[in-house]
Amino acid sequence: MLLAKEENEQYLTKSTLWLMAIGAGLVVANNYYNQPLLGMIAKELEESEAETSRIAMFTQIGYAVGLLLIIPLGDMFKRKKIILIDFIFIILSLLIFACSQSLTVMVTASFFIGLTSVVPQIFVPIAAQLSKPEEKGKNVGIVMSGLLIGILASRVFSGLLGEYLGWREVFYIAAAMMLILAVLIACLLPNMQPTFKGTYSQLMRSIFRYTKEIPSLRLASLRGALGFGSFSIFWTTLTFRLEQAPFFQGSDVAGSLGLVGIAGALAASLVGYVSGRINKNMVIFIACLLMILSWCIFGFGGNTYIGLIAGIIFLDMGLQGMHVTNQTIVFSSHPEASNRLNTVYMVSYFIGGSAGTFIGGIAWQHYGWNGVVGVGCLFVFACLLIHILLCNKRKYQAE
Repeated sequence: MLLAKEENEQYLTKSTLWLMAIGAGLVVANNYYNQPLLGMIAKELEESEAETSRIAMFTQIGYAVGLLLIIPLGDMFKRKKIILIDFIFIILSLLIFACSQSLTVMVTASFFIGLTSVVPQIFVPIAAQLSKPEEKGKNVGIVMSGLLIGILASRVFSGLLGEYLGWREVFYIAAAMMLILAVLIACLLPNMQPTFKGTYSQLMRSIFRYTKEIPSLRLASLRGALGFGSFSIFWTTLTFRLEQAPFFQGSDVAGSLGLVGIAGALAASLVGYVSGRINKNMVIFIACLLMILSWCIFGFGGNTYIGLIAGIIFLDMGLQGMHVTNQTIVFSSHPEASNRLNTVYMVSYFIGGSAGTFIGGIAWQHYGWNGVVGVGCLFVFACLLIHILLCNKRKYQAE
């Protein structure tokens, strides 16, 4: 405890916290640049929309694999070293995608973009581990707000830039930003000593042990997977919806609608501040209701900009409120294993996201917008039902 206190005083400065928040947003954005550009890429490659949506799906699959294989190393090695090595591969993956001439190469490159862009999930445990107990929720919320704003702003950035400069230029610029960020992290991010001593196989086995021993971690992971799956269904198919009547719009409008969701991202910070004062189960219950409301709005008002904007606000607020609360629960036990606990949660989260992307693409191809709304609602209803059935059982409550 003394060591932890000294680390807090020495390392968790405002500059460190904001570097992690901004860095989280910039790195995670790599996973989402492709979404507003899918229609443009499909036309250039003369591929179907369903086939092109595999780019987004494999990015999320890659992210889940990276979370499983790379993030646990943060407990075993110095995190700063892992982060800087990872940046080399992020930059290479972005450049390969930008130069791709076939869908197969793009899908492969997108997998490696996701695989390597896991740095934000090292930042989040750092913020939790080096925070005083009373500030943990607030600091995690700040980093998460940066991450979530990055997700949403990435669509605006890539949509506008793709429309006026071309989709390849988006990824060249992203690679340049990663190089600048790597230099800043090398200069400013503090070193942290590893907390795990053992082999990589022992490290990975411990992940499964924690998953088995902590029911609240399993429940949070399942909620996160279903919530993010619903979220991904919407954002993957939005660009296809806007290309049709009555909108007839391109990637710039699809990306610009991401600005609306920043209200939801800011809600993540608010949830972090109040997480210690409000019952967490109630926060998640309300978050599910907000997401269900959003899909109802998409169903009845999805032919208007007002309907899309209102639905996006509620969808993002619901997801981010659920997500920050889930992570606060996950980090409430075993601080020495914060990276491994986060691995379990975030791997589940992005498996859910990739499943949502895949199912959303199929629903769009066969049933159009009504099919998208139907499967989006189904994901959230399943999340709400599981939460209601399990959250009050003693073994599923956070320690």
